[in-house]
Amino acid sequence: MRKLIYYVAATVDGFIAAPDGDFAFFGALSEELTAYIHAHYPETLPTALPEALGITAPHQAFDTVLMGRGTYEPALRAGITSPYAHLEQIVFSRTVDPAIDPAVTVVTGEPVGYVRELKQRPGRDIWLCGGGALAGAVRSEIDEYVIKLNPVLAGDGIKLTAGPFDPERLTLIDATPLGASGVVVLRYRAG
Repeated sequence: MRKLIYYVAATVDGFIAAPDGDFAFFGALSEELTAYIHAHYPETLPTALPEALGITAPHQAFDTVLMGRGTYEPALRAGITSPYAHLEQIVFSRTVDPAIDPAVTVVTGEPVGYVRELKQRPGRDIWLCGGGALAGAVRSEIDEYVIKLNPVLAGDGIKLTAGPFDPERLTLIDATPLGASGVVVLRYRAG
């Protein structure tokens, strides 16, 4: 069975974006982080970016990406309706037009059942790109967390996962410090 993996950048205090959804405060990708992405998750870069960065690696982990409306919106503002054209793209939203792009599936209904069915299909693992509200809604289905922990304190913003207080113990799989960038990639197994 495929795994749902929440692969995301976060601040030390647990935010994935500013209150308005902006994530520019994380800064440019460091050389160390770029090398890590190239080696482990090259398919997580938007379709136009790998060529610009000289990344030519084949897919390593994912063939499908899940996004909430807030995560999809920056691409729309830039006039891009298919930001990850090299992946099956699924957007959970009640406001995005389902006919926005033939390469994008817009799901207007409840996400947990959809994700459960998706995990049963053949293929590579599924990347939960964000955001925090979607991660909170499908938290029971997340098998693994890959958090690019950035040496930043935000104070406020979009949480890593939204939802009610419901502690869940995670098991550390791996911790990879990425040199002078200060980023540490943490991999946890859920449950």
